[in-house]
Amino acid sequence: MGQGHSDEHVARNVSTEQLSHELSLRFANKCFTPLEITHFKDIFRSLADEQDGIQYWKEETLCRFLVIPDALGPGPLIYQMATYLGAFPFPSLAPSILTIGAMVKVIVIMTERYGTVLKRGKADRIKLLFRSLAVFDRRMSSAYEKPSQELLDSVRDEKSEKVDTSDAVLEDARSQAAGHEPRSALGFGVDTPANDADEEEDDDELALAALESLDAIEVFKHDQRADTKIHHAQIPVDNFRRLLMLLLVIAPLDSQESLSRHAERLTADRVDSLGQVADSILWTFTPEQSAGISYQSFNKIIPASLPYMFDGLNPLFEHFLFSKNIDLSKRKRSSATARTNSPAVAQIPDAPLEPLLPRVGDILNLDILSQISFFIKGTNLFRRLRPLYLGADAGFSLGSIEQKVFNWRAPSILLVSGTRLPSTPKGTRERSFAETLPPKRFPNGASGNNSHGKVIFGAYIDVPWKHTYKEAIGGPDMLLFQLNPLHEVFSASTVSKEYLTFTKTGVGFGCPPPRSEKVSGLSSHTALGPVSLMLDSSLEFGVFTHDSTGGGSFHPSATRKGDWQDRFEIENLEIWGCGGDDEAERQRAAWAFEEREAEARRSVKLGKDIEADRALLEMAGLVGSHGNSGGSMG
Repeated sequence: MGQGHSDEHVARNVSTEQLSHELSLRFANKCFTPLEITHFKDIFRSLADEQDGIQYWKEETLCRFLVIPDALGPGPLIYQMATYLGAFPFPSLAPSILTIGAMVKVIVIMTERYGTVLKRGKADRIKLLFRSLAVFDRRMSSAYEKPSQELLDSVRDEKSEKVDTSDAVLEDARSQAAGHEPRSALGFGVDTPANDADEEEDDDELALAALESLDAIEVFKHDQRADTKIHHAQIPVDNFRRLLMLLLVIAPLDSQESLSRHAERLTADRVDSLGQVADSILWTFTPEQSAGISYQSFNKIIPASLPYMFDGLNPLFEHFLFSKNIDLSKRKRSSATARTNSPAVAQIPDAPLEPLLPRVGDILNLDILSQISFFIKGTNLFRRLRPLYLGADAGFSLGSIEQKVFNWRAPSILLVSGTRLPSTPKGTRERSFAETLPPKRFPNGASGNNSHGKVIFGAYIDVPWKHTYKEAIGGPDMLLFQLNPLHEVFSASTVSKEYLTFTKTGVGFGCPPPRSEKVSGLSSHTALGPVSLMLDSSLEFGVFTHDSTGGGSFHPSATRKGDWQDRFEIENLEIWGCGGDDEAERQRAAWAFEEREAEARRSVKLGKDIEADRALLEMAGLVGSHGNSGGSMG
């Protein structure tokens, strides 16, 4: 017991600055290769400012290196995030000076490399990223707080007593810094003390894992007493909107691809389009009820509907590990012949790349594609989509979908856009459609900031398409989603497996297959699932239903409580294949086979009794009306 008390006493006397520095050492030693450290040192030192012997990065330097687009205005926010993460795992040290040690922690956290050190740390960074973006709600503001001169002076004083911090972090990962504890800056608003005695202690699992690896849990708990509880903090709406627009732009980014490629496309129209997509996502967090985004909604919505939203930060911060000033080919002078036909490493980012999207559809563009990549892995989307069916080109009919899509043997994405119908049907077509549906019991869905009634729904289909005469098709990876006016994802349920039906009555997601014969006493209306999307046989109208009680093939909303139903007139319909050249080649081979079969049927030689032979062929379904395709199945 005495030994345990002694250990605890020693732990309490260790300064937070020493422990923060030790964590930087471990991150540098365990999370980077020697070559990556060489590249990082070259980049940091070549661009760093220096004051009284301290090398550090300013906001302008960070934004210029990452090529953050000025047109979107997220630069100060990225700097705010970095100065918070640089203080990890001690919130009271934020905002930190972006020294080389702080930048090591920023890069490790942003690129999710911390798993090699923090064995108990969660794979996600949701709570830590929220803290880096949030401010305390009693002084809600979009202003950005920067490290104070007092903090810079304290770092200089500590450095003057000990070794060069940059060399200690990156060149001797086993060394340990010692020195007096400097006075800390006030930190972010989220770290300002408040009256939180009545709330549970807010533990950060990543931070606990970090301090456990340093045997310093007691110091961390002492530091946390000055940390505002996370439920008192919010992300200002304006800040979050700017961040969303940046995340949409960097979603397709590769680790060795400069963001300047994408920034060049930021015309006024593109910025407006990005803003519209960002608003659809933003309104999912119901900002009309608050001036900011709370942790409760952030932590609920991100995993459910935006699990990959922050993935673009990984390759963005990987740029710190690739210096153009270092020519790796110089290390292989002895093999000059082998290098003759090899491009230099620094030229890789400038090589021409395949377009992210082979063509722009009436619904799907680069911004909508980035929005979809927030819940479907971007590696399955960017440079992997093929237009299978575009209603504006192929015509709006089930036969056209069958002809264009059925030979695709890989997953696909359906997108449908339209305008909400009035509560009272107008015109013969609207009334006829309304008569096929059960009476409307639910109100329209939320409108966000969309006053024109525009909606976009979609589905991810994880199996090849086919006719569903008796049973539905689909698997547990199916998704139903809404992209506009709000962003929402509905995952597949195992309660029912009626994921996709394709029949002469239309296309249904989460709808029971239609009965082949009318049953006395049962409604003749189209059956709609609790959470479902149905497109009618003419592809003129659609209906999306959300019954919060659930019990169908898709789970109800994890973020919005309540029931709603949107009936809409279809304006555009698109189906995109998820796959590469191999899938496209198989589809072309299937089409070629069908064409040869059709030609063979057309060239069948008839006998002398032509009428009898034709009647026989029609009975076999080889010629005549049975062989036609491309029109309505009705």
